[in-house]
Amino acid sequence: MSKYESIIIVNPNIDEAGIKALEEKFTGLINENGKVESVENMGKKKLAYDINKFNEGTYLLFNFEANPNSIQELERVYRITDGIMKFIVVKK
Repeated sequence: MSKYESIIIVNPNIDEAGIKALEEKFTGLINENGKVESVENMGKKKLAYDINKFNEGTYLLFNFEANPNSIQELERVYRITDGIMKFIVVKK
């Protein structure tokens, strides 16, 4: 298992309950094939450039361990989830 870090930028119109639901969804998905070490809600931040006509977004940071073959599935779910504007997964 390798260590990874993932940041997702969530649509700023999603309320706190929606963000908590996304956090729980991805924590559960990661825990199926790995182990979440920490999740940090970094709050709303101004973006460097507009994404989908929004100039700010809510940032969520995940630190976790997972099998390398499970990262592709995580990224696929990021892509099809409504409300996620951008994401990145980096191996530490």
